[in-house]
Amino acid sequence: MEILSAFIVLFAVFDILGSIPIIIDIRKKGGIINAFQATSIAFTILILFLFVGEALLGLFGVDIASFAIAGSFVLLVMAFEMILGVEIFKHDSPAGASIVPIAFPLIAGAGSFTTLLSLRAEFEVINIIIALFLNIIFVYFVLRSTHVIERVIGQGGIYVLKKFFGIILLAMAIKLFMTNFGNIVIDFLPKLKL
Repeated sequence: MEILSAFIVLFAVFDILGSIPIIIDIRKKGGIINAFQATSIAFTILILFLFVGEALLGLFGVDIASFAIAGSFVLLVMAFEMILGVEIFKHDSPAGASIVPIAFPLIAGAGSFTTLLSLRAEFEVINIIIALFLNIIFVYFVLRSTHVIERVIGQGGIYVLKKFFGIILLAMAIKLFMTNFGNIVIDFLPKLKL
């Protein structure tokens, strides 16, 4: 069950189906996208951050629960972006297409980093890795066949998927906030002298 929950959250954050118009636009402008290179680099970056991210936060004196709450706000903004059709996070890097912007920041970006550490506050690490790997496989196949997907589900299908996963992401952001806020309150209450 944890694998499925983590998979759905990461699937919504990666939003690779919602990114198909961006990918098609990059290809139309002459950008060559190597699906294997993009996904393997993104997976490596995300795995490293999953394990080193907590230590990195420790350098700044931030605990996982606090970071998860901050992450829930990022997920909330991303959900609003998907549901309302507004663009808040920009994907406008001028470097090469496979690595930038596809691997980073489209797949492995601020939202993904935040989500991984937020998920660590809720799920077992092995379940997150499995969910991440399954998502990366899905991303690989989407990158390999964007023209086929566009033809099969059409712009309307992409639009519906984006809205649907936006609502799921919104619900997960609220759950993430409530769980970790509760943890902080529970940890803080014994320190209060009434």
